Amino acid sequence: MSEAVLIYSVADGVATLTLNRPEKRNALNAELVQALKKGLAEAAEDPAVRVVAITGAGQDFCSGADLAELRAMSEKSAEENLADARSLGALFSQMRRHPRPIVALVKGRALAGGCGLATACDVVLARSDAEFGYPEVHLGFVPALVMAILRRKIGEGRTFDLVAMGERFSAAEGERLGLVNRVYESFTFKSEANNYVAAVAARPVSAITLTKTLLYELDGMDFQDGIDRAAEVNAEARMTAECREGVRRFLDRSKG
Repeated sequence: MSEAVLIYSVADGVATLTLNRPEKRNALNAELVQALKKGLAEAAEDPAVRVVAITGAGQDFCSGADLAELRAMSEKSAEENLADARSLGALFSQMRRHPRPIVALVKGRALAGGCGLATACDVVLARSDAEFGYPEVHLGFVPALVMAILRRKIGEGRTFDLVAMGERFSAAEGERLGLVNRVYESFTFKSEANNYVAAVAARPVSAITLTKTLLYELDGMDFQDGIDRAAEVNAEARMTAECREGVRRFLDRSKG
């Protein structure tokens, strides 16, 4: 699949979705959101895909919502604005339910909705000079959708500070907060990020899928329900062909 606003490619088990509006700093508009949904759906159905990577063409990851589209939406009805907001929310939900791990490869700016898109990914890899932020408050706006994810990742206090102040922060600060998983220097970012994604793709796909599914299912469960569900996943994992083969290889090595 190839859309004007999104480039979709698959190689070595990795589906790469490249936001392709570099002249707009890859700003999100309705067309790009729909293209992302379509690309994610295609990756979910492709047995060759083991990992999904989201990146941006040009200098930036994503600068946020398309301001021209936001301006037009301000003239529309409450119902139309709600439908538009729910469309982005549906994308975030689709990412969370996706069977494959989704990795954000962030260079340049990831701001507002762009930072929200990165936050919605399972893993965020950032170039050391990348810039993050939820600056919507300066426009009298609220980064409402991403807050449902952000508070789970970094806690309520840190989330409130980031969205209420609207300050930009570095990749290193993002890592300290728990939003960014790994930071790589600019001259090694591409190779290091590719190595990370390839390493995830090399892991047993059933184990990674079960891991992601369980992680998000635990959200909202009480302790005992979580333990009970974890036991079910534990038993399910033992029955997979990949686990049986992995145990066999381990035992064979132990005999040697």
